[in-house]
Amino acid sequence: MVVASVDAVGPVVAVRAETRDGVCVACPGCGVASGWVHSRYVRSLADVALGGRPVRIDLSVRRLYCETTDCSRVTFAEQVPGLTVRYQRRTPLLQHLVEAVGVLLAGRGGARMLRVVHAGLSRTSVLFHLMRVPFPPVTAPRVLGVDDFALYGDVYGTLLVDADTRLPVTLWEGRDAETLAAWLREHPGVEVVCRDGSPTYRLGVTVGAPDAVQVSDRFHLWQGLSKRVQQVAAAHRSCLDEAVVDTEPAAPPRSVPGPLESADTPARRHAKRLFDAVHALTDTGRSYNSAARELGLNWRTVRKYAAAATWQDVVRRRRPRTPTALDPYLGYLRQRWEEGEHSAKVLHEELTAKGYTGHYQRVKMAVAPMRDGLPLAEPHELPPSPREVARWIATSPERRGLETEDRLHRLLAHCPELDRAHTLVRRFAAMLQAGDAAALSGWLSELTACRLPAFASLAKALREDHDAVVQGITSPYSSGVNEGRITDVKLQKRIMAGRAGIALLRQRVVLIAHLRRRYPDRVSTAT
Repeated sequence: MVVASVDAVGPVVAVRAETRDGVCVACPGCGVASGWVHSRYVRSLADVALGGRPVRIDLSVRRLYCETTDCSRVTFAEQVPGLTVRYQRRTPLLQHLVEAVGVLLAGRGGARMLRVVHAGLSRTSVLFHLMRVPFPPVTAPRVLGVDDFALYGDVYGTLLVDADTRLPVTLWEGRDAETLAAWLREHPGVEVVCRDGSPTYRLGVTVGAPDAVQVSDRFHLWQGLSKRVQQVAAAHRSCLDEAVVDTEPAAPPRSVPGPLESADTPARRHAKRLFDAVHALTDTGRSYNSAARELGLNWRTVRKYAAAATWQDVVRRRRPRTPTALDPYLGYLRQRWEEGEHSAKVLHEELTAKGYTGHYQRVKMAVAPMRDGLPLAEPHELPPSPREVARWIATSPERRGLETEDRLHRLLAHCPELDRAHTLVRRFAAMLQAGDAAALSGWLSELTACRLPAFASLAKALREDHDAVVQGITSPYSSGVNEGRITDVKLQKRIMAGRAGIALLRQRVVLIAHLRRRYPDRVSTAT
């Protein structure tokens, strides 16, 4: 029982309280209750703010004798449940607030937040209390997710997630098989492990939990296939121009001089000279390195010129101009130029009055060719990049737009290799959608026989992990929860500006997930 009185002393609300006499308290050593008073002393406890003012509780407590003669404690101080904790000068409520703020905001951010609620602590004190928060008890999950994440530079870490509860279990620096196998041996009972196609994790799970079913994640399987499609598209970059839809009739030949393809420029003369010099050496059987030393070039440059059939193949072509905000006004700009208005400043002012919102410099650059007697540069559609082509092929036909479908159809009709890749991708997509891996062996054989090196290497990797790939296609388990938790890890790293060590990062990632589960965003209200 506590008797209290409240006084406002300046900016602090002081609460004076004392415990009642005659109440027996159990000894923390032997557990025998005692009411034999030794003395009293005052404990000063900080509590959560009240009315915008910090609160200090001056609590008078008793020190009691232990009446058990063989107890190691001669005297002990009584504790008030819910108000005092041994060796702590904050109430449990304030201590919980400090720990929660530390988990959510870490050092500097937590210290600033605590000053707002009138519970000022330094950033090191916030981190100290954060690192003292115990982890929830670790039990071996039935379904375990394993994935890696980038810590900094080329250093990676490993994150373990309970796929059933969707909560992180632990994380550590590195992604070696030995550490994962040791953790699995210390926590037996894992039945299913969801992972990517990494041979390191495959070995770690095989050694640490040989009875566990390994599942190669569908997302990583699809991602790996998409990357191989991008490699195929990059190897056939010359075919990508066929995806450009020619919506305008071919323009008649221009009589004005200009930078035509056949124009003799320094770059073209340089390319022709290097082409002749490289082929004069490599056609006789000289190695690339030998020719590079004699010509004073990099061996990669020699290889590029030696692999070219003509010198025009190595000339860097100018990419078509991309559309700009000035394009709708090119007709008016050309008309005013022919009428005799050659001031870019005046033309910019007239275009601004018509609704043009671009910069004067763009107008100045647009009329520059006309000063030399050249026509305005018209915008042209750019050919797709290999990455864009891979995205077209990986996208389900039902989700493609009409324009994308038309451009992809033109490209596949021109390039049989990309058409073959498209067919293989759609067959694998059908397996994933149906959840049936019966056609996997035949599909892998087609990958090997398709004469696409990127797909052949993928088939070899999938065969080495055949059982896990089958589980990835047929089982309902995946590493989706792992990817979500890794996103959360990256968020915590950015909050701490990347300066957090692995111990602090582990503390925050694990505890913040349990804190969110304890205090969800949605608050249910009784009606």
